[in-house]
Amino acid sequence: MARQSIHNRRAGRGSRGGGASWISYSDMMAALLLIFVLILAYSLYQYFTMLEAKTAEVEAQRLLLVSREEELGTLQTTLQGKQKELDEANAALLTREEALALLQAELDQKETALSAATAKLEEQQVALADQARRLDDLVGVRTNIIRDLSASLTAADLKAKVDANGSIVLDSAVFFETARSEIREEGKALLDRFIPVYLDVLLSPEYADFLGEIIIEGHTDSTGTYDNNLRLSQQRALQVALYVLNMPGLRAEQRTLLQQILTATGKSWADLIYDERGLEDAEASRRVEFKFSLKDADMIEEMQRILQENDLDDAAADAETAPEDGTTPEGGAEPAGRGREEQE
Repeated sequence: MARQSIHNRRAGRGSRGGGASWISYSDMMAALLLIFVLILAYSLYQYFTMLEAKTAEVEAQRLLLVSREEELGTLQTTLQGKQKELDEANAALLTREEALALLQAELDQKETALSAATAKLEEQQVALADQARRLDDLVGVRTNIIRDLSASLTAADLKAKVDANGSIVLDSAVFFETARSEIREEGKALLDRFIPVYLDVLLSPEYADFLGEIIIEGHTDSTGTYDNNLRLSQQRALQVALYVLNMPGLRAEQRTLLQQILTATGKSWADLIYDERGLEDAEASRRVEFKFSLKDADMIEEMQRILQENDLDDAAADAETAPEDGTTPEGGAEPAGRGREEQE
């Protein structure tokens, strides 16, 4: 009985020890399961936290993208407005360029017409000068006056030369100091010798009725301004004219006639003299010139006749150059009935 009791006790201890081992293993597995669950829960927490952050970031990006799209839409609208303005500006520029081209064409046409008119005017001026020369030659009075003047001056031992137009040039240095208009005594002495010979020819009964004007011209060189030289040349010409009008030896009838036909004018340096090299001859440019012009009813009538011939020539030239399409040289339509009137 004692052995059995001991054996039973041992068996009971062994059975309690095995149960304890099983309990320890279960606890360990439960602990591991708890740890796994905790890890899983933490992982899920981290995942959802990250997901929430990413979702917020995506939402922010989406809002930013929407804002950018709105800005882009605004910019596109502005760009379209600017493009429209640019197109309108280009259209306006094109219109202005076309208008400018038309104006330029019109200007070129007018310049061409002006050039033609200028050339025609120059031709007419040359023709008028030629007509005046022809009238003088036709009558022959000027030629005779020039011949008699040259002969009288030579006979009086005066070294004044009469040119083809009847002008007589006297050296200004003999009459005036530099930049002065008072006549020197040497100049007065020359005038006292020259004027009686000059007037005896021009105011002679043979030519007095044909004489239209006696002109005293003062000329300077190009030193100084044109205005100052103009004043100086006018003053010099005036002093010579006044001296001539008040010369003691002048006859009363001569003085009376001179008061009607004598004029004085200053030319400044508008008519300079040049040497053979084409350079200004300052000494020759400083001078006093005596000129005359003629008058005569026959000359005037002849001039009118020549001018009428010139007008007829111009009309014929215009008829030859007139366009055949009935337009004027300026491009305008010819008035109705004009051709019929001219033919009549």
